[in-house]
Amino acid sequence: MTVQRIETAVTRPADADLDLLLMTRHFELTLLRLFESGLIGGTTHTCLGQEHVPVALRPLIDDADHVFSNHRGHGHYLARFGDPHSLLAEIMGREGAVCHGIGGSQHLRRDRFLSTGVQGQNVPVAAGAALALKRREPGQLALVHIGDGSWGEGAIYEALNMASLWRLPLVLVVENNGIAQSTPTAEHLAGSITGRAHAFGIDHISVRGTDVTAIRKRLRQPMMRVRTHPRPLVIEFETIRLGPHSKGDDTRDAAVLRALKEQDWYARYERAYPEQFAAADRRQRDLAERCAREVTARPLVRRNEGENPR
Repeated sequence: MTVQRIETAVTRPADADLDLLLMTRHFELTLLRLFESGLIGGTTHTCLGQEHVPVALRPLIDDADHVFSNHRGHGHYLARFGDPHSLLAEIMGREGAVCHGIGGSQHLRRDRFLSTGVQGQNVPVAAGAALALKRREPGQLALVHIGDGSWGEGAIYEALNMASLWRLPLVLVVENNGIAQSTPTAEHLAGSITGRAHAFGIDHISVRGTDVTAIRKRLRQPMMRVRTHPRPLVIEFETIRLGPHSKGDDTRDAAVLRALKEQDWYARYERAYPEQFAAADRRQRDLAERCAREVTARPLVRRNEGENPR
């Protein structure tokens, strides 16, 4: 796996953007520590290295839009709701859990946010939501996050076909981190995502870099066009995955991981704006630690037999 330098500078971030980036980073690191301590069971898939994607998109999405996430979706949830306590409680099965501890790390539902661990399955669901929005709530859109590994699923192509034919307000955000579990993208994806989008007559935008301000500026008008003149759009982020697929299954060389860390938004913002970064980093690190202590102290969720989450 080769690593290419994709960015040389970043714009000074708004304090709110940097806080959200760092809250997500320290939330994910806290999760891994809790797993190592035996306080969380099951599995989890962190978005380490990809946090800038939902942060950049956050102001471009409103509460009436539908957002569909995937197995690597903690950052999507935090960008949507800014609520680490309910998410951690869900993962730990503690009181206050967003889905009463039933969904765990991957399967979340809150308002118009839904995540699933089934690869590619959320795209046809998002297309259905986009169709309903077009008919009943013009101006709203459905946005779905998928990875490069999902493009081997036939359900995606059925959904793209319908979305293009019916001119649906659907945005596919592809977080292409160059690896699917442990398989490099070049070894599992024939052709390109660009070519596949164009085959259905769908516009494709390629995004490189981690500057949330620049990304947001570039995407504002294309996403507005999806609202005002409905038709699907594919936005492909060239990003990195710093962590393992799950908790400890990373087969990449140490040299590759070191090179990826040099490209990480965390290192770039730290170098470019050290004083602003240090203050925000302390603040969000403390928040994650307090969140972990408070949620860990809560009692486990008690459910009656047959009870369903809201």
